[in-house]
Order: sequence, then C-alpha cells, then structure tokens
Amino acid sequence: MTEAQTNRIAFQGEMGAYSHQACREVYPEMEPFPCATFEDAVAAVNNGAADLAMLPVENSLYGRVADIHRLLPESGLYIIAEHFVPVRISLLGVPGAQLSDIKVAQSHVVLLGQCRKFLKEHGIKSEVHADTAGSAKSVAEGGDKTQGALASQLAGEIYGLDPLATDIQDAAHNTTRFLVMSPRRIESDPRQGRSMTSFVFQVRNVPAALYKAMGGFATNGVNMVKLESYMVGGSFTATQFYADIEGHPEHDNVQLAMEELGFFTSFLKVLGAYPRSEARNDR
Repeated sequence: MTEAQTNRIAFQGEMGAYSHQACREVYPEMEPFPCATFEDAVAAVNNGAADLAMLPVENSLYGRVADIHRLLPESGLYIIAEHFVPVRISLLGVPGAQLSDIKVAQSHVVLLGQCRKFLKEHGIKSEVHADTAGSAKSVAEGGDKTQGALASQLAGEIYGLDPLATDIQDAAHNTTRFLVMSPRRIESDPRQGRSMTSFVFQVRNVPAALYKAMGGFATNGVNMVKLESYMVGGSFTATQFYADIEGHPEHDNVQLAMEELGFFTSFLKVLGAYPRSEARNDR
C-alpha cells in the first residue's frame, strides 16, 4: 500500500456499490471516497483528494468495462494490485416488506439482466436506474413496500434495507475484476510470488506486425492472459492493444519478449507490474 496522505480510496458510484465493496475488502482501513465517474475517481487521486483509486476493468459475463482501457493509459496512474469480487446480488426492500410485496425491482441495466430468471419466477417488473447502490438509496428514501432494489448486501446495510432474497444472480461465476491505481509506481517483488504485468501498445504499420509482435511471448514462454484491441482517436486504422501477461518485467523471459515486442510497435507503455491475485487460481 502507498504511504497515506488522505487515507482515502476513490471509486465510481454511490456508497454500497460493488466498487465500494472492493475497497472495503482490500483496504478496510481506508476511507471510501465515492465519485460520479471513473474520470472523477482518477482526478481525485491526481489532485490529492484520495491516495488510491479502485477501478473495475472487466466482468466475467459482460467483458471489459466500457472506455476503461482508454482511460488507464492517460490517467497518469499506475496499477499496483488486482482484486476479484464475486457479484452476489440481493433483492432489498424497506423494513417490514416481504418478497411477495415487491412488484418492481430497480437497478442498473446490467444487474437487471443478470437476474432475469428470478424476476420472471416472482413476477417482478424491472426498472432501469443509473447504478445499483443508487437504486438501494432511492428505495430507502421512497419507503414503498412494493419497490425493491437489486444490489449488494453492503448497500442494504448502508441504506437500512432488508435482504428479501440473496444470491439471486443467474450465473454463479459472475465476477468483476478491479485494478488498484496509484500515483506512484509500486511494483511487486520479482523474486517473491507471482506477478502480472499490464501494458498498452500500437503496432507499426507493416504486414503481420501483430503476429510478429506476439511471437516473442510464445518463444519465451510468457503466458498472455488477455489481449484486447480498441480504436484510438476515432480512426479505423489506428488500433491500440491492451495486454495482461503473467510475469514481471525484470524476469529474463519477459524482458526478451518485451524487447521483441518493441521492434514491431510504434508505442508501448507499461501500466504496472503487480502481485497476481490468488483468485485467479479458481478461474
């Protein structure tokens, strides 16, 4: 962990969001600092309002979080840790409400889609709101026994709602991966434990550049666990890639692979080298 200045960790969303849960699990001693957008969470770290930021980057059901890979290289921050949060969804109601009372469940559109079977089985209509914790807050303020929220149990605790049903998600493996961002480069010890390295790059405009760039990882035995492409600058020809590999930049095989990658890239930026989460062993 970084040397605390404010002892705050920023996240996007309301108190009780799954990002807030991730903050509590990794840094229970830090004060959660809710922000309206991902950009605001990054800005909070850059301007000294918070020491760290907790950002979701991908979900096992819905893939990468929109626009997050564009934000990371330009954030001025470094990845220092990863954390996986199983998405356990509860139906929350006002005190005294029963499951049979709920007619409408409100939540973020993604969470509503993850509980279709439960909602259909109980004849509950869905209502889209901006976020999960905000839905819990809205239900609490409304005081209507027919209104429920799909959110975390943490959100229920914060807003004084009762869990009317728990673990109602359709897919048990539903998990979100988070990255901890710091204004200082804090790398894992290459001699202890297993590491992950994240980086972005653009290939040179030559035939088979990506194929050649990736060859060094295969020949040097470096496991690439993620490779995603996205357009930059609104151009159909300018493509940037985000990659996660197992290993540390100071490991010999990773050094050789990255050197070979450099021959075929016009841009390369390492975003962080950090401890590999033990949660990966279960995936």
